[in-house]
Amino acid sequence: MSPTDPVGAAHPVSPVTSLTVRRLLVRGMLAGLAAGAFALVVAYLLGESKVDAAIAFEESHAHEHGGAEPVSRAVQSTAGLATGLLVYGVALGGIAALAYCFALGRIGRIGARPTAVLLSAAALVAVYVVPFLKYPANPPAVGDPDTIGKRTALYFLMMLLGVLLAVAAAILGRRLVPRLGAWYATVAAGGFFVTAVGLAYAFLPAVDEVPEHFPAALLWQFRLAALAIQLTLWTSFGLLFGHLAGRLLEPVPPGASTGPGSVGAGTAASA
Repeated sequence: MSPTDPVGAAHPVSPVTSLTVRRLLVRGMLAGLAAGAFALVVAYLLGESKVDAAIAFEESHAHEHGGAEPVSRAVQSTAGLATGLLVYGVALGGIAALAYCFALGRIGRIGARPTAVLLSAAALVAVYVVPFLKYPANPPAVGDPDTIGKRTALYFLMMLLGVLLAVAAAILGRRLVPRLGAWYATVAAGGFFVTAVGLAYAFLPAVDEVPEHFPAALLWQFRLAALAIQLTLWTSFGLLFGHLAGRLLEPVPPGASTGPGSVGAGTAASA
């Protein structure tokens, strides 16, 4: 940045080449792995106790006990949980990095780091919050085993609709900018997204299979814990990936270095 540049102006973003895509993909997977580790801590501290309580409720109300579990509960709550969240983090990091390469420079004049944070927030809403509000997460003992296929299909259908509607809202907002300006185009696109999601909620069937006498407080706490895990995952990913992508795409000019050596040089020069 030259002395004549306005204060706070963003560094120019480097063009995205095939080599840059590969580097962003690796950084996205690393950021996803780290985000998965943060989510693992939240899941273990907030979620596992709720799962244990739900299993205890299920066992106390079961008419007959099944055989031994193929995988013990201790393994499920430690190695199983860690494997699932870390693999999930790496996978979402890679997919989000590819989506980031496509979105960079297409959603307004914002830098690499804000683009990563904005993309992560949009993904959290479209991929998780939208289906969660219609078909929230349930602990063990909640849900009829005979309808698990139907419930899974409805959840993924709602997730797909959330993603498609988010993309449609982004395209609509971009096309309305020349006519309405950035602010009103964003408001119009957001209104379209909320209205379309509301219509999907109204037309898709509801699912209510909570057993009688299941503790309402436990159900609510489990769902809040599930939401906290996803919030931690996507927030951590957005911040970490934004940092890594910014260092790659917005390199600091040599003259703008602010390391310890430059401070000393500046002091010596002024002496």
